[in-house]
Amino acid sequence: MEKLIITAAICGAEVTKEHNPAVPYTVEEIGREAEFAYKAGASLIHLHVREDDGTPTQDKARFKACIDEIKRRCPDVIIQPSTGGAVGMTDLERLQPTELSPEMATLDCGTCNFGGDEVFVNTENTIKNFGKLMIERGVKPEIEVFDKGMIDYAIKYAKQGFIKEPMHFDFVMGVQIAATARDLAFMVDSIPQGSTWTVAGVGRHQFPMAALGIVMGGHVRVGFEDNVYLEKGVLAKSNGELVEKVVKMANLLGREIANPAEARKILGL
Repeated sequence: MEKLIITAAICGAEVTKEHNPAVPYTVEEIGREAEFAYKAGASLIHLHVREDDGTPTQDKARFKACIDEIKRRCPDVIIQPSTGGAVGMTDLERLQPTELSPEMATLDCGTCNFGGDEVFVNTENTIKNFGKLMIERGVKPEIEVFDKGMIDYAIKYAKQGFIKEPMHFDFVMGVQIAATARDLAFMVDSIPQGSTWTVAGVGRHQFPMAALGIVMGGHVRVGFEDNVYLEKGVLAKSNGELVEKVVKMANLLGREIANPAEARKILGL
């Protein structure tokens, strides 16, 4: 079994300091949390950025400042900007960080209900346009998947030339599709041969999904974007604590941790 890539999703666009005071907003805080995660064993940082007051933004200059700070602290880490942004942002807003020529960026392959009246919209044209632009800019997409139909969209658009293969998928479990072993296995069995995959469990599902990802040969995402607790009722002090817990789980289950160079090889970067 290949080594385990741990992704740290350090802040997201929705979670706030009211949920956990350690959630980073400022450039310095984002750099610090990325460093905590990196030193704990994460080789990939999934990056949203915020204004100093916590407002989510896709501003290119803000992304550059945060990326520069992370690179200063963790020179070899893989940085994966989000093109999801926050609910309600336009496509042009969301695409700004791809202008910085990152190695990877996210590509959401379908529309998703995010709770209440919040709908995260990704039309067919959005998916195709984002995929085409990432090919032009030499950015490897991580296909963000919230249900099975999003896998089918990714396969469809790869065949049409809008997404390069082999693809890398991130299964976000516990938002639109249930976070169960059955559903994760169904997702894994649905992707093309030669693809790689990561699993992210939201909230209380984070560590059960991480355990499944480890034993099933996939990769794992943890971090404050998806969950702010180390265990029930205990807030994590940093993203590093969440990564450390996954490293301990992997050690118990006999799975080695990939460093950034090994992760790049696995992902074909």
